[in-house]
This record gives sequence, C-alpha cells and structure tokens, in this order.
Amino acid sequence: MSLAETLATATAGPTSSGLVGEVLEEYGQAARATVERYFDADNRSPYLHDLVVDYPRRGGKMMRSSLCIAQARAYGASLEKAVLTAAAIEMLHNGLLIHDDIQDASQERRGRPTLHAMHGVPLALNAGDMLMLLALRPLMDNVDEVGGWLAIEVLRETEIMARESAEGQALELGWRDLNDTTVTEADYLRMVLKKTAWFSTIYPARVGALIGSRGRVDPGVFMHFGFFLGAAFQIQDDLLNLVGDESYGKERNGDLYEGKRTLMLIHARGACSAADRAIFDALLAAPRERRTAEDVAWLRAAIERHGSIDYARKVAEALVGAAEFEYARLYADLPESRDKRFIAALIPWVLERS
Repeated sequence: MSLAETLATATAGPTSSGLVGEVLEEYGQAARATVERYFDADNRSPYLHDLVVDYPRRGGKMMRSSLCIAQARAYGASLEKAVLTAAAIEMLHNGLLIHDDIQDASQERRGRPTLHAMHGVPLALNAGDMLMLLALRPLMDNVDEVGGWLAIEVLRETEIMARESAEGQALELGWRDLNDTTVTEADYLRMVLKKTAWFSTIYPARVGALIGSRGRVDPGVFMHFGFFLGAAFQIQDDLLNLVGDESYGKERNGDLYEGKRTLMLIHARGACSAADRAIFDALLAAPRERRTAEDVAWLRAAIERHGSIDYARKVAEALVGAAEFEYARLYADLPESRDKRFIAALIPWVLERS
C-alpha cells in the first residue's frame, strides 16, 4: 500500500477533529476515573490533598493518557491493561505543570490562577512533589495488571522519560535565566525533543506499544514519530500563546513575559538588524517582574514584522508531514481499528486545536 493509500485508509470515517474529540473524551474519562480512585484512597492531609487534586480536576485535553491507551489497544490490549499507566501519566503531567508554573512565574493555568498564585510557592511545590510521587502507585499496581516483567519495563521507560524531561527543562530555564542569546533553531528543537516530545508523545507511544504487544515491539521505533508529533505540538502551543482565542487557558503573551526562547523569538532575533538585536537582548536580560507591557509589545511587534509566526507555522506543518510519513511506515501492518485511526487523526489535530 502506498503512503497516500495508507493515510487515506487510516483517516477514513469521522473527521479528524471529531474522532480525536470522541476518543479524548472516552479515554480521558477512563484515566480521570482511575486517578480519582487514588485520590479517594488518600488520607486527605490538610494543606496538601486539596492542592493535589486541583489541577487534575480542572480538566485538560488528556492527549498523553489517551495516546497511551490508543497505542495499547491498537496493538491488541484492553483498555484495562493500559489505564493504570495512563493514570500515572496524568498525575505526572499535572505535577510537572505545578512545577513549571512556579519556575515560569506563570499566573494562569486552564483559565484559573496558578496553584502557587493561590497558595504560595512552598505549598504548591509540595503538592507537585506529591502528585509525581503518587504516580508511582498505579505504576506499581501494574504488576498485578500486566505482570511483573512488563511493569518493570514501563518503569524503566518512565525513568528515561523523567531524565530527558528534566534535561530539557534545564535547557529552557538556563537559556532564560542566563540570557543566552546564542540559542539556535536546532537548539530549540533539541530542547523540545527532551522537554516536550519525550513526555507528551514518545513516552505514551512507547509504553502503550509495550503493553499492547506484551513487549514484542521495540519501543525505540517510535522515537522519530514521537519527536515530529511532539515538536509540532509544542510549536503550536507556542503559537497559541501569541495568537490563541478566548479559550486559551494560559496567560496571553506569557512566553514573552517569561523570556522563553520560542521558535518565533529565535527566528525574529536572527532576522533583526544589529541595532534591533541589541534591544532584543536588553529586553530579554531583564527579569520577568521588570519586563513591562511596552517591552512585550516591542518583542511581539518584531516577531510580527519579520514573519516569524508564519515561519513557525510552516515548520510545524513540515513536522506534521514528517509525522504522517512515520505513521505510515510504523502502523501499515497493524489491523485497522478505531484506535489506529485516532492515532492518525491526532497528527493533524495538533495543529488544529485551539
């Protein structure tokens, strides 16, 4: 079957956004229900329990946990075999969000004030720690669900992902805090591979395939697919921070206030004159609390003036095309299924979402 025929077959049926919405709702509910089981078993410690459950109960797209379940089912497992790992992914994700918001001094998450803005940094930090530690429970309970050997393999994948994610976060924070102006587009993509793609797409695809195939599939084959999909997802996330509509749940232009080295910022700085580049660097050198609305407006105008938003969109579209190529190569021999169609539909959806 040709590449075009494979993609046409895989995306047949409901529209991509319709199918993705259906599956995210179904699998998201299953993952949330499992997470709530662990919350219900908690001893409801004061100053902790209410903070731990806050972000998970705000909702979210549930892409990571749903991709894990869909991968497992596409390879032949039941939802029950994958839902514990999916629940762990949700706990890890929300714990990392709490920490990210503290590190970025963000003020809004999913349409509401960030946890540290409401309760202070020490309590929020502790709640993020607890969420990530709590994720160990479903991963350990996998021993009874998928067997000891496979549970250990999922734990190994989790440790690899955690290390990669921490290294990626360190790159982004280091560039900002030390005002590194030498960051290139290749550097940005390397950071995105580690910080975003490993946790958002590579890890869910790898552990889902491990569970579904009972270890017969080499998880390493999903590296390129996960990178292309995850990088497109991150660039779209960065774009939404600038151009998202009223449904966008985080602080508008927050990346500029934080001085994040996004693809648009790197591209615009590289296209500037020497005089404007000096202004760029001076504005980025200021700490967030001293970066004014006028500073952010200047940075945004430079991004728009140099066509950096359109440039980033084109890069994201190219990455989506590469992800579609990898999908056709990896999934061609799998039996047709709703889960296989969902994974195919997820690829264009990462750019369609708002």
